[in-house]
This record gives sequence, C-alpha cells and structure tokens, in this order.
Amino acid sequence: MSNRRPKVYVTRRVPPDGLEILRPHCEITQWDSEKPVPRAELIRQIAGKDALFCLLTDKIDGEVLNAAGPQLKCIGTMSVGYDHIDMTECRERNIPVGFTPDVLTNATAELTVGLLLATSRRLIEASQSVREGGWGTWDPCWMLGHGLDGSTVGVVGLGRIGMAVARRLAPFGVKRFLYSGHSPKNEANEIGAEFVDFDDLLSNSDFVLGCCALTKENQGLFDKDAFSKMKSNAIFVNTSRGGLVNQTDLYQALVNHQIAAAGLDVTSPEPLPTDSPLLTLKNCVILPHIGSATEMARGAMSALTGRNILSFLRGEEMPCRIK
Repeated sequence: MSNRRPKVYVTRRVPPDGLEILRPHCEITQWDSEKPVPRAELIRQIAGKDALFCLLTDKIDGEVLNAAGPQLKCIGTMSVGYDHIDMTECRERNIPVGFTPDVLTNATAELTVGLLLATSRRLIEASQSVREGGWGTWDPCWMLGHGLDGSTVGVVGLGRIGMAVARRLAPFGVKRFLYSGHSPKNEANEIGAEFVDFDDLLSNSDFVLGCCALTKENQGLFDKDAFSKMKSNAIFVNTSRGGLVNQTDLYQALVNHQIAAAGLDVTSPEPLPTDSPLLTLKNCVILPHIGSATEMARGAMSALTGRNILSFLRGEEMPCRIK
C-alpha cells in the first residue's frame, strides 16, 4: 500500500472483528445500521473507494461498479454465496472478490440438522399446541413425525456444508446417503454416500436436503416436477439459497400432501412477506436465514472479509478469493 490510507466502504453494521483488522491501515466509511444500505446511498458512498466490504443483501452490479469508478481495487463479501455479485462485470474490470467459505460450515451444518429435526419431528407445531392448550392426555397417535433411523438421506450438493451435515446425521442411524451434483466426490466415501442422478435422489430419499450453491442453471430446481418425484412421506430442507425453490410449487406440494413437510432457512424474497401462503401451513417450518448465526461463525466471517480486503490492498494474495 502507498502512504495514502486506502478507503473502504462497509455496507452494514457487522461484527467488529473485520473492522479491527482494517481500521489501523484503512479509512473506513460505514453504513452503521442493522438494515441494508439503501441502493442510492450505496451508489453515492462507493464513489472513490478502494475497497468494498459487502453482504449478501447488497446487489453489486455494473451500476455500482461504475459509481465506484476505476479506483475500486477489490471487493470482500461477508458470505460464502456470491450470487448477489455480478462476477462477469468484476472479472472484466479485474476486480477480485473475496468470500468466506469454511468458517461458517459448522454453524450452518448444525442449523440444518436442527431444522431437519424440528420439521420431521414437528417440534414447532407440538410446542405451539402446548401453548394453545392442545396437550391433552397421552395419545399414542398424536404428533407422530418421521425419524432418521433406517432412513435414506439425499443431499443435493455434497460440498463443504453438505458433507458437514451428512457427518452429523450419520450417528442418528441413517441407513443410506445419496448425493447428486456435477461429479462424484472422493470425500463421499467417508460416509458411504452414493452418487446418483437428481431424479433418482428425489424418488429414493426420505429426506431431501438442498445444500448446493445457487446458479443460473439450478434456479427453481425444486419445482412442481421435482416435488412430484419425491416420496409422499419425504421431508424437504433447504438451507442454501431461496432461489433454488419455486415456492408456489412447494406450497401446492405441501397442501396436496405430495410431500410430508418442509423446513426452510432461506426464502425468496428475504424477508418472506408475512402474507406468504407458506406461513399458513403447519407442515412448513421457516427460519429467518440464521444458518451461520453463531457469535463464533459471524465473527470469523467478518474477520476473513477484513483479511481478504487488507491482503489484496497490501499486494498479497487474498486468503479466500473467488476463482
């Protein structure tokens, strides 16, 4: 870096770890709010900055990059997903983008398992029934759910998070793991997972987990056709991106009992409007995108974003750069 302190724009109030890394070396301007920065404010503030510290709620496209000007040297997103960033535009301008894989893997895997259990064992519904006075005498046929013991679990996208989820589910007595994706993974041998095509995974799985990154090719992957191929007792869980799911088709599949239940930590849009039909269903558990929401994981994500930015500004390799 030159003697001039580089200017970094931070688009939200974030855990302090990343800012503590940047502050001794950079001039920081921040949208200090729990709410996303308004787009007009982002475009105004990004002008003349050397680096951008952004979140998945910020759409970083050609308009934003034009507003930043040629001085913008790098972007760090405090997320593992980067579908909110126009990577084609960034590559054309030679602007590297850092992201935060690995540091949120364990937290997201834990949440996925928790959401799966809450959905399959009807925990939210049962707790609500207690609050509403629905808990009567012990009934052998009341609040029956679906267990993991002896089940087949299908993971769509056996990457870092998918593998971490599978490792955590194995001790529950899962009989068989299936996975689909672009190609077989060597690490799948650790859990004896079988590589199958998407349709076979849908038709043979008791639990179907969406763990893949969102791309143009898999937008709306879980649609009417996909749900029609799933078992009627199947539990669907998505903790990747809301865009993987056609929510109108999911609602119909749940209402018509094509599948048993669904658990979502991600939706489209986010936040999900309170009048969404999905919120009327007892067999649909929806969380507000809290997969990585532990103090440790979010602090590590902030710190890695700070290191990505500072490393590049110093002329060093980013620890985690999107290829």
